[in-house]
Amino acid sequence: MALEGTPVEQKLQKILAAAGLTSRRKAEAWIAAGRVRVNGAVAVLGMRADPKRDVIEVDGRQIQFSPRRYVLLYKPPRTMTTLYDPGGRPTVRDLVRDVRERIYPVGRLDFMTEGALLMTNDGDLTVRLLHPRYGVEKEYIATTRTPLPPDIGDRLVTGVSLDDGPARALRAVRLGERKVRLVLTEGRRHIVRRMLDALGHPVVHLIRVRFAFLTLAGLAPGRWRHLEPAEVRRLRRLVGLPEMDG
Repeated sequence: MALEGTPVEQKLQKILAAAGLTSRRKAEAWIAAGRVRVNGAVAVLGMRADPKRDVIEVDGRQIQFSPRRYVLLYKPPRTMTTLYDPGGRPTVRDLVRDVRERIYPVGRLDFMTEGALLMTNDGDLTVRLLHPRYGVEKEYIATTRTPLPPDIGDRLVTGVSLDDGPARALRAVRLGERKVRLVLTEGRRHIVRRMLDALGHPVVHLIRVRFAFLTLAGLAPGRWRHLEPAEVRRLRRLVGLPEMDG
C-alpha cells in the first residue's frame, strides 16, 4: 500500500481510458500522434503519470477525472450503439443525456437489435468485460423467419462455420416454432444473426435479455437505470478487478 502523498503512477493510456475519454488502444494512438502532454511535455508511448499530481492534456485541454458511472440501458431497435451518428440516426447517447459524465457502450448491439446494454466510463472494467478470456455471458432471444428444427439448440451448441471462423453457443434451447434462446460468451459483429442465417434461419427480431447477470427487469425500451454499488462490485469481481478506491 502506498504511503500518503506518495505518487501512484500509471500508464498514460490507462489513465485516459479510466477518465472515460477513449479506449486504451485509441489512447495509444493519441499518444503516438503527439496529442497528449504531461506537465507541458509531449508524451511518448510507455510514459507513466500520476493523475492526482500531474497535469495531463489532450489536444491542449486538461483532462478532468469524472466520477465513475455505470448505467444499464434497454436499447430500443433503430438506435445506433454509438455516441454520434453522421447520418443523424438516434444514438444511445441521446437516451442517457441526463447522465452528466461521458459514458460509453460496453460492446455493441446492432441498429435493429434491442436489449440490455451496459454503459460506463470505467475503462478497465470495459476492457475486461469484452475480453474473451473472462467469458462474460450474453443471453439472447431470437425470432426467425423460418420454422426451427427441434434440434436447433444442439446445432448451435455444436457450432457453426462462419467466414471469420467457427462460432458456438454456450447453451441454446428452442422456445417455439420460430424462437430460440441462446447464451454466448463472444461478441463478434452480428454473431447471433450470422449463426442462425448460416443454418438457414434468418432472424427477424433479436433481443439481448441479459448481459452477465444484468437483466431487463423493470426497464422499458429506451429507459435506463444506474447500477447498484453491489452490482458494480459483482461485475468487477467477475473479471478479476479489485474494489474501487473511494
